Amino acid sequence: MGEDEEIKMVEALKVQYSDLILLSSSNTESSVVAEEVERLNSVLTSIMEALGPSGTGLLIITGAPNTSQLRQNLLPLARSLALLNNGDRKQILKDHGLGSDVPLKNLDRIVSSFAMQLKYGLESERAENGESHEGADSNNLKKSDTNGQNFVELPDFEFQNLGSTFRKIGFCMMEMGLCLARICDRAIGGHELEQSLIQSGTAKGRLIHYHSALDNLIVKESARRKGSTKQSAKAKPLLHSKGSLEGSKCTQRSVRGTQSEKSGRNAQSDGNDLWQQWHYDYGIFTVLTTPLFISNGKVNNSIANEHLHTYHQDQTYLQIFDPNKNEVLMVRAPPESFIVQVGESADIISKGKLRAALHSVYRPRKSEHLSRETFVVFLQPAWGKTFSLSNYPMENILSSSQDSKVYDEEANDKRQEPCILTTGIHKIVPPLSSRLKEGMTFAEFSRETTKKYYGGNGLQSKR
Repeated sequence: MGEDEEIKMVEALKVQYSDLILLSSSNTESSVVAEEVERLNSVLTSIMEALGPSGTGLLIITGAPNTSQLRQNLLPLARSLALLNNGDRKQILKDHGLGSDVPLKNLDRIVSSFAMQLKYGLESERAENGESHEGADSNNLKKSDTNGQNFVELPDFEFQNLGSTFRKIGFCMMEMGLCLARICDRAIGGHELEQSLIQSGTAKGRLIHYHSALDNLIVKESARRKGSTKQSAKAKPLLHSKGSLEGSKCTQRSVRGTQSEKSGRNAQSDGNDLWQQWHYDYGIFTVLTTPLFISNGKVNNSIANEHLHTYHQDQTYLQIFDPNKNEVLMVRAPPESFIVQVGESADIISKGKLRAALHSVYRPRKSEHLSRETFVVFLQPAWGKTFSLSNYPMENILSSSQDSKVYDEEANDKRQEPCILTTGIHKIVPPLSSRLKEGMTFAEFSRETTKKYYGGNGLQSKR
């Protein structure tokens, strides 16, 4: 797995989960000694710096209990689901209460996403009542009837705990976001961030598979074989395998297409070196597991899945744009940690005291057999939440994006190339001024944002 030497690495602020809990507690100062209070105040200052205008807009949470095994059990299922035939996958998703907000019938897709709405408080209620997490008896799942039509055989019980594992780690991540919102509220003043999350009632979890080039060959060859069977029966030209868009309408379009106009890491990039195009998440916080990487290969010149290798490493391939340095940075994070990114709603609600993170996901050019698996929880306000622009920094609204900077004329030639890069990125990121108006609800803001990215004249492709 090679790394691109042109991209600088960034070590984001690491916060211990135990400190997150202490800082979010209402009686922290009365329950710890003076020296500990001083240390926690220092941690709080570091958090606000990392998430504020001079920071990266993200931080890393380490040491979260009871999550390591959940992550290891859940993430590999992203690839397994992505490569299943449509019939088996549709049944499994239905059995576990999941859907999808990407067109799974698109054989050229480079991202597969499996989503579920997570309700605040539901986990503890189910635990108290001893209820199952599954929407149906997962023991009824059958093996995939490959019959020469599908390369991926469904192992017995592989997906037995898909829904429950999804929910368990999802609720843990929601709690992290709530704790961080409470911490930021205390530093900023008021309770608006936390209350906005609680009033929404739900968060959206996504299990995401970023396809390797070989994964796409597997998907297409599977569809071709299935299509050949149908063709012989119907004597019609081969088109695509049967499939459907499973799940509900996407409510947080953070999985960006890569077939956009020329832009990205440099002015000549066509987006093919990105799994996920440059964008802001427009909720409050986005909580992510660090990714798992799976490498597969060819055996005897044929496509195979038997030789898979998983990688847990500190390379995430998550890129952020640092407006203070006017450059792209690659985020490093310990394998068992969680990444929290600031979204545009938090930027707006905090009056610019928190800064939304402009980011993308890099696709390594020399690793065609490498796929990326991750789990993400999007925390957002209630759809009826009204945004006020009073006291929000006008330069954030009027600029081409939150991260646009004006450099003085004395900047030397070394600044010239990054400025071209900045221009390229901002060509595909709709400015906040085109999406946000005084008195807008979050629902209106989200619709306008989606329209500007993907509408008829949108800056990015829907693919």
